[in-house]
Parts: sequence; structure tokens; C-alpha cells
Amino acid sequence: MKKQMKSPAGLTAALARLVAKTPSRLIPQVVREHAKVAFLDWLGCTLAGARHPAVGKLIRYAEDLGGRRQASLIGLCLKKTAPQAALINGTASHVIDYDDTSTVYIGHASAGMLAALLALAEWKGAGGRDFLDAHALAFRIANILGSAVGMAQYNAGWHTTSTIGHIASAAGCARLLGLGERQTAYALGLAGTLSSGLKIVFGTMAKSFHAGNACRAGLSAALLAAEGFTCAEDFYEGADGYLQVFGGDAPRSALRNPGEAWGFDTLAQKYHASCHFTHSAIESILAVVKKQSLLPEEIEAIEVYTSPLALKAAGKREPKTALEGKFSLPYCAAIAVLRNDTGLGAFTDRKVRNASLQKFMKKIILVRDEGLSPMAARVAVQATGGGKYVHAADVFREIPPLPEKRSRIEAKFLGIATPLLGARRARRIVERVGTLEEAKSLKDLVAATRF
Repeated sequence: MKKQMKSPAGLTAALARLVAKTPSRLIPQVVREHAKVAFLDWLGCTLAGARHPAVGKLIRYAEDLGGRRQASLIGLCLKKTAPQAALINGTASHVIDYDDTSTVYIGHASAGMLAALLALAEWKGAGGRDFLDAHALAFRIANILGSAVGMAQYNAGWHTTSTIGHIASAAGCARLLGLGERQTAYALGLAGTLSSGLKIVFGTMAKSFHAGNACRAGLSAALLAAEGFTCAEDFYEGADGYLQVFGGDAPRSALRNPGEAWGFDTLAQKYHASCHFTHSAIESILAVVKKQSLLPEEIEAIEVYTSPLALKAAGKREPKTALEGKFSLPYCAAIAVLRNDTGLGAFTDRKVRNASLQKFMKKIILVRDEGLSPMAARVAVQATGGGKYVHAADVFREIPPLPEKRSRIEAKFLGIATPLLGARRARRIVERVGTLEEAKSLKDLVAATRF
């Protein structure tokens, strides 16, 4: 490690100091427990996306480029360079849109950073505790910046999974590399100046590419910073810097005590394999159908009152592909009612084009409601017999406590992994993740995912 120069002052330096200097003993064990649940969920989503056509295209792209075999591709008997693995695994983790979402900045937190951390940890031989600490600190940085500028970015059309993910992945990789404060500041600045990604690509392969690219760029930023590649030392607070461009005031108070406000209680996992903006509507519709014992033919119309942001992100009224179906409130509502299925199998090109589903979608009326919070929804189900039943939900305000979350994510992972790996191997991965801080290396865990 090169000799460190005197640390600079300012917000950028404070963020870097948090990453580089927070002792492992000040990271509460409950934070690591949350991190393990998030990591297990990410592994399941990555397994599910490992053989998606978008991932195959990236693998062929990487094969054309060549390079050293440094890190594994989840689910596959392949190794690529660490940045390539970060790109491919990051894309795989988000391509089925079944991954978690930060309620702070409406970004897919794990998809935007964990592939970078895992690739680097496998390549450099990091242990499980170091990996979890890096994960926790990366998520902390994402929440600090996300609470300051995340919604301003999202409302302006930026995809925060990418823009915040670049920075989070750089933070976690800097921690794993053991960078000092100045080098970490460079890593955070390099990642920040590379960050990009627009929401207009939702419903295409480019959306999941955003997550993979955030992981690749964050890892590259940390590796360059380790070599002394420089960046502005006041990148976040300076004139023409990150905060000025994206707006907002960084919550400096959150930097004072690294033992508080880690933010995992604001991380919402998915239990439907579609855009998170569809989940409150799905939950509300299913609640009405179950309570009233309604059959599909007994439903005349469903009014879905939803936020402007939800309409922009998931308002596709005539989806033609599986990816578009994930961003279509009418389709998600229709398949929930007709098939009682919103898992991975619900989103295929064939089902999206199914005539009965297309017909039922015409009964779904989307209503813009400025008074609703971004993820909330209210539905009014009009029955053919004359009754009208109303229900509301907000999945971002109904996040289960850690024990329930762990149980639901373990079941979700087993549901994904068991058909691919077999029951014994899938259960063994759950056990390994549960004791990850004891692992001297992550290589065996990664190897266990191959199918």
C-alpha cells in the first residue's frame, strides 16, 4: 500500500472516512444479519437470471474481449475478469426484476453493488466477515447520498439503481481493498463522475444493464484509486459537484455515528417478480379477491389508484413481452386475478400475449392520484353483482421485521434454487450464507451455485 498523504476535509472526505476508518467492531451484528438476508435474496435473483438472453449476450461480449479468469459467474461454470463478472452477475441479478428496492431512493440497492463486491472478494480471497462489513458500509453510503439526492434524481428521469449504485459499489470495493481515506475519496469521486442511467429504458435489457454497469464501474473506480488515479477531493460538495448538479443537502448528521442508521430496515424485498411499483396494487387486489371470494368472471372492473411515479414506471397498458409485462400494472393485476400467480413463471412472452389475459386487462382502469406516496396504491373492485370493494396498501411502509423477512427470503430462495440445484444444495447455500461471517473465503459458496 502506498504511503497516505494528509486527509482532505469536507463531505467527500467524511464519506471516505466512514468507509475506510469505521472499525469492524462498530458494525452491529444485527446489521450483518440484515446484510446476509439481502445477500441471500440477491443470490437467488442472480441464479434465476443467470441464463437470461441478456446475460448470454454479455457473456459473448466478454468472450470477445478475453482476459484473465478472476471471478465466477453465478450459476455457470465460467470465470471472467473481475469487472466482467461484476457486469454480468449484476445484470443477471436485476434482469428478472425480482430483487430488493431501497425505500429511501427507489433504487435496487443489492443489484447495484453486490456483484462488484462478490467478484472482488472471490478474486482477492476476502473472508465472509470482511465481505459483510463492506456490504454494510456500501449500503450505508448509498442511503446517505440517496436520502440527499435520490428522489431528485429519480424524478428527473435518472435510474437511481445505476446512479447511486456506482457509488455504493465503489465504496464497498474500496473497503475490501483496504484503501486509505484519500484513495477512497478518489474511488467515490471516480464512481460518481461515471454514474448515469435513464429510466426511459425500462422494459428493455438496458435496465438490468444499468445494475451490472454500476457494479463494473464501481469496481473499476476502486481499482484505479488503489493505483493513485486522482479525482476531485471535493467531488460531492464542491462547485459543479455532485450535490449541486443533482440537488439536495447531504445529511451530515448521519456521518457522526457509524453505529446508527444503517438503513436495512428501509430495504424492501420483493415477493412478486415485477416492478416494485406494481406490488401495492397486486397486494390490494389479492386482498379483495380473497376476502370477498370473487371469481374472475364476477369482476366487472378494477380501478387502480396509483402515484404519478408508479404510472410512469409501470403504466404500460399494452405489453408485448415478458419484460414489458413486469412494468404493466394492468398485466400484473390481470395475472394475479386469473392465475393467482405473480412469481417467475407469470412473466413470459407467451403469457403476456395470452388472449384471456389481454381481454381481462381491459377491465383495469389506471387512475393517477397525486396524493398517494410513490409506492402506495388503492384499488376499487367493481363486482358484476353491484358491490364495490376498496383496499389500500403501501409495501414500502409494511416491511416485515428481520425474523419474518429472513423466513420469507429463505423460502423465496429455496423456491428459485431448488429446481436448479436440488433441495440439498439449495439448503446448504442457505446455511452457508447464515454463517457467512465465519467463512475464510467465498469461493466454495460461489462454486456451490453452479448448475
